[in-house]
Amino acid sequence: MAKVVRSQKKGDEKKEPRVGSILITQPRPETEKSPYFDLAKKYSLKLDFHAFIRVEGLTGKEFRKQRIDISEYTAIIFASRNAVDHFFRICEEMKYKVSQDMKYFCITEAVALYLQKFILYRKRKVFFSADGSSAGLMEVIGKHKTEKYILPVSDGAKNDIAQYLIKHNIKYTDATLYRMVSNDISVVMQENYDMIVFFTPFSVQTLFEHNPDFKQNNMIIGAFGPTTSKAVEDSGLRLDVKAPAPNAPSMVSALELYLAQLAGPEEAE
Repeated sequence: MAKVVRSQKKGDEKKEPRVGSILITQPRPETEKSPYFDLAKKYSLKLDFHAFIRVEGLTGKEFRKQRIDISEYTAIIFASRNAVDHFFRICEEMKYKVSQDMKYFCITEAVALYLQKFILYRKRKVFFSADGSSAGLMEVIGKHKTEKYILPVSDGAKNDIAQYLIKHNIKYTDATLYRMVSNDISVVMQENYDMIVFFTPFSVQTLFEHNPDFKQNNMIIGAFGPTTSKAVEDSGLRLDVKAPAPNAPSMVSALELYLAQLAGPEEAE
């Protein structure tokens, strides 16, 4: 449950939300139909987007050093669109044609549908988490323990899916396809935001790379995913909004719940 801090001013019957500005550490959505903008309008928020990290793909030469023969595997796990893009990029660079029998296990339905850009989409070979969570994906994978999986990852990443596969003796191999590189955040961090939302452990790392003396004080911190949440807490920051959760499968829904509690019943309507 997200921690809620209400205004302490005497005579403040309206109980205005304390959150007026939020920094989302991801690129701005390509469409104005994003639910983030609906949220900003509903709660009169100043919503800024600035990617703290960027993705750089490994070359085919770098990938070959891992000595992974894709033809030996029957299934692949995609935890992001980045993983999808770079897997098929590497396959094209290496002139490898992915078997039509390959099965795909995706973190969300959106990632699963994104596969249509690269394969003939057939439901019998594409699976995804019902609620968009890692736990939901693991539940699906648990029903297909006999597959031999490839797990695309970024360089140096810690992955809760890998921990699940190891624990349940499921055959898999990490395939490093890309690396995370910090963006310059010096300008954006000059703003005084009420809240920052992180989506990867690397984004938390970038914050301290550019602001080693960063103090949270009254700033609200949100995080998506268990590894990101752990990175926030391991950095000594207070985690106020966490997703996914049973009642908030997405970051937008978690923010909605938090802001509604701050605003009170009248303003949340």
